[in-house]
Amino acid sequence: MKVWAQSVKSQRRHRQKDPTLEMELDQGKMDQEPGRPTWNRQIEFTLAGIGCAVGLGNIWRFPYLCYRSGGGAFLVPYLLMLLVMGIPLLYMELILGQYMRRGPVHALAKACPLLKGVGLATVAISFIMCTYYNIIITWGLYYLFSSFQSPLPWQSCNNTWNTPNCTDHINPNTSSHSSTASQQFFNYRMLERTGGVEESGVLRWELFLLLLLAWILLYFCIFKGVKSTGKVVYFTALFPYVILLALLINNVQLPGAMEGISFFIVPNWEKLLELEVWINAAAQIFNSIGIGFGSLMAMSSYNNFNNNILKDTLAISITNSLTSILAGFVIFSAFGYMSHLQNIPVSELAVDGPGLVFVVYPQAFATMPVAPLWAILFFFMLLCLGLDSQFAMVEVMATSLMDGFGGPLMKFLRHKEMLVLAVCSTAFLLGIPHVMQVGIYVFQLMDHYTAIVSLMFLAFFEVLAICGLYGVRRLSANLKEMTGNRPNIFFRVCWMFVAPLLITIILVFTIIQFKPARYEDYVYPPWAQGIGWVIAMASIIWIPLGALHTLWVLPADNGEEKKLKEIKIAVEAVQISQTWQNANTI
Repeated sequence: MKVWAQSVKSQRRHRQKDPTLEMELDQGKMDQEPGRPTWNRQIEFTLAGIGCAVGLGNIWRFPYLCYRSGGGAFLVPYLLMLLVMGIPLLYMELILGQYMRRGPVHALAKACPLLKGVGLATVAISFIMCTYYNIIITWGLYYLFSSFQSPLPWQSCNNTWNTPNCTDHINPNTSSHSSTASQQFFNYRMLERTGGVEESGVLRWELFLLLLLAWILLYFCIFKGVKSTGKVVYFTALFPYVILLALLINNVQLPGAMEGISFFIVPNWEKLLELEVWINAAAQIFNSIGIGFGSLMAMSSYNNFNNNILKDTLAISITNSLTSILAGFVIFSAFGYMSHLQNIPVSELAVDGPGLVFVVYPQAFATMPVAPLWAILFFFMLLCLGLDSQFAMVEVMATSLMDGFGGPLMKFLRHKEMLVLAVCSTAFLLGIPHVMQVGIYVFQLMDHYTAIVSLMFLAFFEVLAICGLYGVRRLSANLKEMTGNRPNIFFRVCWMFVAPLLITIILVFTIIQFKPARYEDYVYPPWAQGIGWVIAMASIIWIPLGALHTLWVLPADNGEEKKLKEIKIAVEAVQISQTWQNANTI
């Protein structure tokens, strides 16, 4: 015990004297791995990062949360959370990825062996999400191909799939049991959905082939790794902005558009007193930027070692939020137009989740001049946004497999292109249940337990591993070694106090306010909820398993190596308390 205490005191003395020396003692000098591929130009990483962060969530999740939270009142906590949590934590991930030159699994294993399972969990959650995220791209392709006709198929109720309660426009005198032509196209034409998860139905062959097409498009965009991805992002990351601006210019000229925009930018100050609004704002920052997914950490591992990562951090995070706000103007101007057509206030429109993209907005297209053109542009934009995010999630899996099993895999597969093909093929097969008639219920179940439950736990443990156990001092030393400059006081305070506190609050309220999965009025049976928790645990379980593995293999080592590992585990175990004790030296 005395030897252990003396070892810890020695480590603490080294830490007070020279953080870089501590890094060399506890971790060892990182090799630069000259053979690791890098981006051809640094702008390619920036664009790929923007493409990863800017996705479908900017188009539907942000406007939906803003709408539900009282419009402009949501922007206040959203921008505050971006400043004190979004930007600092993205900076943290990119520093670690660029310094370690590894994907999230091996980067976190080297940084914090006790919580190396966090890296495995980030890969697991990214892979799980990519299996069902491509379903949204599949739906977008279905709408895109359906838009090449006039009138649009969701424009009227004179179709074989429409029911007697179909109506072209909802108005105050319409029965509450009626549904719009747009809703029926989504539910009864594209999905042909069943009554619940108990009824699996049959395979929707149209959607199956479009899912296959989506994965083929994705594969040929990324099969060469960062070399091919870097070329594609020039188009997929930039073109959506051209379409968004075109849509905005068109929408603001529609009657009622200003009422929708006013709802978006004028705060309802009473909403700021509701804690849920602040929690939603913080959760949107995590979901939108992608903190906890490991995608951007994997991408940054291909940077040049001396790259100025702060510029990329600011470019990615600020562009992401500005895109959300731009999308807000586009969507809320359409809301104002819809409220004008239906003669009801903007606050009484029926808006819910993915229905924002595939029900409400297509319904607005149906009454616009040159409707097919705007529909084609909009759904092509969704395709670009979806592919960008998929690039990152698939790349996480491929990078982690190459980092851990590159030698054996290359002996068997011979080329990395075959590894990417294997990953895409596996994800495609796992996505087949989503293109059955029961698919929308499977999708909603997986999204609820992955994007809400798993992500909050994962983000909490990632912040604990890097900011707490690995330590702000080590992270600062890493940045100084790469760029010659330490992070300023703002980032160190956010890493040490603000971000851990906020993510803990978010996790606590996620647990307290947790509600079982549901889709519209359908409540999932208990056995389906149980499957949802199994899906959630498929990523979370790696965190305790990783810790147990680290503690299990420790006794197998002998001599000096065992002593060094004991010291490292001990230092990690007390790192959080030491960080607080030394806070006055920031």
